[in-house]
Amino acid sequence: MNLSSTNASTIDGVSTAQKTVYPILFSIAFAHLINDLLQAVIPAAYPILKDNYNLTFTQIGLITLAYQLAASILQPLVGLYTDKRPKPFSQIFGMIFTALGIVSLSYAASFSMIILSVVLVGIGSSIFHPEASRISFLASGGKRGLAQSIFQLGGNAGTALGPLLVALIVVPNAQHYIIWFLVAAVIGLLVLSRIALWYQNHLSLRSTKKAVIDLPNLSQNQIVISVVILMVLIFSKFVYMASMSSYFTFYLMERFNLSVQDAQFHLVLFLASCALGTLIGGPLGDKFGRKYVIWFSVLGAAPFTLLLPFVDLFWTGVLSVVIGTIISSAFPAILVYAQELLPKKLGMVSGLFYGFAFGMGGLGSALLGNLADHSSITYVYHLCAYLPLIGIIAFFLPNLKKKQA
Repeated sequence: MNLSSTNASTIDGVSTAQKTVYPILFSIAFAHLINDLLQAVIPAAYPILKDNYNLTFTQIGLITLAYQLAASILQPLVGLYTDKRPKPFSQIFGMIFTALGIVSLSYAASFSMIILSVVLVGIGSSIFHPEASRISFLASGGKRGLAQSIFQLGGNAGTALGPLLVALIVVPNAQHYIIWFLVAAVIGLLVLSRIALWYQNHLSLRSTKKAVIDLPNLSQNQIVISVVILMVLIFSKFVYMASMSSYFTFYLMERFNLSVQDAQFHLVLFLASCALGTLIGGPLGDKFGRKYVIWFSVLGAAPFTLLLPFVDLFWTGVLSVVIGTIISSAFPAILVYAQELLPKKLGMVSGLFYGFAFGMGGLGSALLGNLADHSSITYVYHLCAYLPLIGIIAFFLPNLKKKQA
């Protein structure tokens, strides 16, 4: 597999060739898998950390908030900077920050050390996502939804694998076994090094290819309103996702008296369904229009989220898979829709939306943790069930009709 090929489609929203570069797409998706696998170690380790240090749900929410803020605040700034000055090797530094955070977390002996560890992981994520999303867009060959789905599939697969590996490696042993995830970080560094060489070589196309910028036929006000609507939808989706990724294991343990390992396996099923939904969402957006996929994927989850708090363990598992599949199909469509709104600012747009998603997830986790301490985990799920109803506002998004280059 030759990763030095320069057979790509766009740079910063500019058409430069025709073919989709699948080796790069699958390589950056695999790097995304490793990055998000390492991120997923954090919430997967919550039951262990809670028992080891007698943490409250509020403190668990603050851990998520610290990680998500570190990941969210920097991402738009990183994207804005790299729009003007692309840094092909920046993702390598991001993976190094993440590796340092994993090492620190494995030996963290206090709440403050846990916070420092997750902040390091968050910084690594903030460096990785904007440039990685740009590379995915660059190698898409015009199949932007498909490219973003492949990229997101890697991330969701990593998010699903993280709790599974924690359940198999860390839970039966001890917290310091988290250090074994350093192996994944090393593999990620090797993959990112190859991608960086391809990206560096490809930047020369800026001066050798004639640029055709594909701009949306919308006024500035329409673009601003569309971005605001997308952010409200991100809020709805990621606060609900925070309730699942941070507290689903605790919900299952409290309501159905499951062990930590059994609850983690249920979480893995939910996260695996998210990977499936991500794979579906992008191509459907390419074919039928991103607006309709966004509308269905957020609002369409509502009947199932409303049922979830009232069913038994079997149907809880079934509904969690259905919810994960539907609601996760939104993000590839949302991100590509936003990139098509502002095609000259791919890094900034990607960083803004990833950052906002992380920020909403972190803030939601902190608020829900505090709510759980003052009420119950079950009440949290009754309340969050209504969040997907916000998806009705996707009706007001304009249709983006794009001409083929």
